Amino acid sequence: MALRKGSSSVALSGWPSEVQMNPTDVPGLEVKLGALVVLFSITLVCGFAPLCLVRGAGRCNVDPEMHHKVVSLVSCFAGGVFFATCLLDLVPDYLSGINEAFSSLGITLQFPLPEFIIAMGFFLVLVLEQIVLALKDRSAGHSEERRALLVESSVQSHDRNGQRYSHHSHVFEGLAVGLQEDSQEVLEICVALLLHKSIISFSLALKLAQGKLRRAAVVGCLLLFALMSPLGIGLGIALTETKSSPQHQLARSTLEGLASGTFLYIIFMEILPHELSSPQNRISKVAMILTGFAVVTGVLFIKM
Repeated sequence: MALRKGSSSVALSGWPSEVQMNPTDVPGLEVKLGALVVLFSITLVCGFAPLCLVRGAGRCNVDPEMHHKVVSLVSCFAGGVFFATCLLDLVPDYLSGINEAFSSLGITLQFPLPEFIIAMGFFLVLVLEQIVLALKDRSAGHSEERRALLVESSVQSHDRNGQRYSHHSHVFEGLAVGLQEDSQEVLEICVALLLHKSIISFSLALKLAQGKLRRAAVVGCLLLFALMSPLGIGLGIALTETKSSPQHQLARSTLEGLASGTFLYIIFMEILPHELSSPQNRISKVAMILTGFAVVTGVLFIKM
């Protein structure tokens, strides 16, 4: 066995020279499966935490102002992380992959199709959200519990300030994780999703616990919400683990582009408008957004 100093590659004698092992590589499938389990578990833990507080204290005794401030600042940090992950990591990887797929198929584009696909991901979530809102408005005569269940099980949930969270977007978030082939990129996107989903899960459960929904209904809503991203990860894994071909790579890259558009939707339609529309802690919010962006930028710079 021959070891080249200064390199992480180990060449095995008796084997072809191109057969090498990199001890720093972690199989991508294992990382994705780990991300699936962690996302599901952490989302449930953050969702059940308010329920335990309510059950232990008899009522929710969390200071509303302090809770809102902390959640708002962490949400702004998550927004910066999302923005950097999308703009500096997810989109460049998607553009590289889809251009390579077009080259392999001998296709020359005269139209900015890759960018158009990203826009379609953005508009897909927007249209789905507005359709569900329209259906919700038509069902205004239902009981309070039926209205809440319709919102949660269809696509949307609202916090006390009216912020909207699209469950379809969370499926596409998970899809972005499952479609990645590099383990490091899987971890980066997973961290961004953990921040985002933990905040939403805690706030959603706290709001439902303060309402009049039965505990079983609250648990059902949380389970549905927690399953969205793992479902997307599973779909992405199924696509990446199948036999690769130029057509397959094109399909995978197209879905990755739609997922990138979903990330943009979450940033510019869910997180930033909601947080920056409030007059409280404006400078602190901007600082947290920049901090989140800087953290991801630093990680990517170190990787270089």
